[in-house]
Amino acid sequence: MTVESEDSQDVLVGNAKSYADALREAREGVPHAMDDLVAEFSPMLWRVARRQGLDRSEAEDVVQNTWLALVRGLSTLENPDALPGWLVTTAKREAWRVRSKLRREQPVEQWDELADGTVDIDYDVIERLGMAPHYKSLWKAVGRLPTRCRDLLSVIAATDRPNYAQVARALGMPRGSIGPSRGRCLNQLRDMLQSDPEWTK
Repeated sequence: MTVESEDSQDVLVGNAKSYADALREAREGVPHAMDDLVAEFSPMLWRVARRQGLDRSEAEDVVQNTWLALVRGLSTLENPDALPGWLVTTAKREAWRVRSKLRREQPVEQWDELADGTVDIDYDVIERLGMAPHYKSLWKAVGRLPTRCRDLLSVIAATDRPNYAQVARALGMPRGSIGPSRGRCLNQLRDMLQSDPEWTK
C-alpha cells in the first residue's frame, strides 16, 4: 500500500521509505531492505500469476521468482519509479513461462477443458460478473485491444482495489487519465463482445 502526499507519491507504509531508498539499501546489502516492497507488491503479483490460470502453488513460485529476478537485476533498474511496472511485467512473463511448460507436460484434454471454461480459475473480474462460461471470448477480445488498453485493464484487474497512483506509475500515464482511459477501453471491449456471436449466446 502507498501513502500519497504532496512531498512524495512513493512513501511506503511503516518505514516511510521510497522505492529509491529501498532499492539503494538492497544494493548495499542492508538486512530486510526489501521487506516493505515485498509486503506492498506481493498480493498484486500473486493475482497477476493467478489470472494466467496457475494454481496457488504455481502462483507462489511465480511471485518468488519475480522477487529473485529483482534481486538479480538490482544493478540494472535505473529508474525507481519504473519498479511497479517492472514487477508486473516480470511476473506476467514468468507466469507465461510456467503456463507454457504446463501445456507441454499436461494431456491435451486438460487444456481443452480449460478452453471450455469447465475448470475453476481465479479470474476475479469474470467471477464477479458471473461470466465464467464466456471467459474465452472475453480474453480473446481483450487480446484484440490496443496495447495500452490491454495493459491498463490487465493491471487494474490484477487487484481488488487498484491504486490509481501505482497504476499510473506502472504504465507511465498521468494519474488523472487512468479513469477516462479505463472507460474508453471498457467501451471498446464492450463493442467487441457485443459483435461476438459466442458472447451473445
